[in-house]
Amino acid sequence: MNDFQIFRRAFLPLVMALALVAAGCKGYVVATPVVLAEIQTPFPQTSAPFFGETQTILQKGEIVLPPVNPADYSGTIIVAGSSTVYPLAERMAERFQDEGFQGQITVDSIGSGAGFERFCVSGETDIATASRLIKPSEVESCREIGREPIEFRVGTDALAVVVSRQNDFVDTLSLEELALAFSTAQTWQDVRPEWPDKPILRFSPGTDSGTFDFFVEHVFDKNEEPLLNASHLNLSEDDNVLVRGVASSPYAIGYFGFAYYLSNRERLRAVPIEGVEPSAQAVEAGAYPLARPLLLYSDAGIMQKKPQVAAFLNFCLTYVHEEVQEVGYFPPSREALNAAKANWLKAMSLEVPQP
Repeated sequence: MNDFQIFRRAFLPLVMALALVAAGCKGYVVATPVVLAEIQTPFPQTSAPFFGETQTILQKGEIVLPPVNPADYSGTIIVAGSSTVYPLAERMAERFQDEGFQGQITVDSIGSGAGFERFCVSGETDIATASRLIKPSEVESCREIGREPIEFRVGTDALAVVVSRQNDFVDTLSLEELALAFSTAQTWQDVRPEWPDKPILRFSPGTDSGTFDFFVEHVFDKNEEPLLNASHLNLSEDDNVLVRGVASSPYAIGYFGFAYYLSNRERLRAVPIEGVEPSAQAVEAGAYPLARPLLLYSDAGIMQKKPQVAAFLNFCLTYVHEEVQEVGYFPPSREALNAAKANWLKAMSLEVPQP
């Protein structure tokens, strides 16, 4: 064997390996330092780089995802769903773009149910936002179009029951009184004898809203008929319409996400439920009875075909703690956020670090 053959046998495999790694930089995802055996499922050709060449780790009990640079990604990201999650989704989208994302993000506020319709039936969106868990029927609809919904919890909301600042008599409501106020009671006097004999004007999110579903489940034991049959009921998918309606009369009452209450505190007053006001402390302690999750849903196939979607979800899970309270919601627990990050890693065929 001559010197050239020795060189060729010794170094050609190394050259080929380096070439493969270089090619992989255009669309492979790795969970550990670059080793050929560790390279995962390739994406279609894009300008996106690795999600990170550093190993996914646990830091003080929290999963740290591979770093993402938004400037390395382009293409479209289509998000639609809950009006409650909308302020947080919009904030994260704005930050993703501010930090260099080269493509376009669309975030629509249409209600959780309508969001799942677009994601699971028509397949128009990449991410569905929701203020309730996905229903089994919606999961089946997703599967019929080849999607398997993956859940990412990004926070907690306290549903606020509100009255106008002009209202000086409703100091607190029990869950039973709340149900009366949104169903068979015709006047406030029907809720409590000492309250005014004036008709109750009711303002509620529409039936496509996750907020509506949550309220019906927790106040009416999943039976929507008492609410929908109530007199003087105004339904709207637009929370700003509800705010204006409640603020306009001392005899009005409504409910929606805590963030919308916070941004309208000069006109509205939150009513304590079972004597507990909505607050970060009450939600964390489990004392407030109307707290619910803030969720994002996507699909592994979408995340692998559109790396910009995977990058955006990674970005949301990495930085949500820095933004969620700024828009009026409560951060997810460490356990909930770790579960969401583990779901992201599994969707990308990456290893989940163990404690």
